[in-house]
Amino acid sequence: MKEVRWERMFPDQLERAFENCPLVYFTYGLCEPHGPQNAVGLDSLKAHAIARKAAEAGGGIVAPPDYWHIHEIGGYAEWAEKSVGEVERKWLTAVPPWVHFKNICYQIRAAEEIGFHAMILLTGHYGPNWKDLNRLVELIQPYVKARIHSLPDFEANQPGFDRDGKSSADHAGKVETSLLWSLEPDCVDLSRLPKKEEPGPHFAMGSTAHESNRIVGDQMVADEVDWLVRKGRELLNDFKEADIEKGLKTFEDVELFWQNVVTPVLGDFETMQSTWSEDRSETVSPDSVWFANSKIPKRAPR
Repeated sequence: MKEVRWERMFPDQLERAFENCPLVYFTYGLCEPHGPQNAVGLDSLKAHAIARKAAEAGGGIVAPPDYWHIHEIGGYAEWAEKSVGEVERKWLTAVPPWVHFKNICYQIRAAEEIGFHAMILLTGHYGPNWKDLNRLVELIQPYVKARIHSLPDFEANQPGFDRDGKSSADHAGKVETSLLWSLEPDCVDLSRLPKKEEPGPHFAMGSTAHESNRIVGDQMVADEVDWLVRKGRELLNDFKEADIEKGLKTFEDVELFWQNVVTPVLGDFETMQSTWSEDRSETVSPDSVWFANSKIPKRAPR
């Protein structure tokens, strides 16, 4: 199989792959609790492996995976207190929203400087971060020539686990475990599952984990790869060479873009909200291990 991973390619391979298909995949996830049966890097392992298969099938280059993502803040802390529980070690590679999204701006700048015609930003981590990623793409698209599409991997998971025409997503349940089992079988061990009747939360294990199925995982992977290949072709077809008056060519350009365009609306990002509850009443207990970073700072570092 041809190599498509940026970091493992020689210069002549990169040039040839770029000439054949100037599309780049960026993938996002983190290390976080995913039940006793899954490796903690599930989100990024999943997204990067799916992107790799898509590039092998339809062309493109897959950027090195980004294992640092949003957690421990706002609604993520609330979720963790309930779903992970009080643990001695969290085993997280977490950063706040303003670090994650600013880093993405620098990644887009690097790809734009190279001259990619299309970019697909694929996150394997859930919660509302993907909605903010879509918002960031809306903000940055006028500043780059390449056509950009961002999505959580479940957007490409059609028709889903039960093949009922609906998109599927869960956390360390039958969907994610089946996907990882298909993509990285050494990173799934169902013998580690607790008995069904044993009370949780079992390090954020999904309630449907015992229903995981590698064969169905294979089909979900095939569905996602097919979707991404078609989306990549669509983006490449939409690309038009044009002059961008205020492009992102330098580090200074990124800093100015962040300061003038993103910072004024950053507080409206869903990952910058103190809670996910509709009545805004939920809070993390001050005695919880998840309390320290749960609060949204009044003024986020710029």
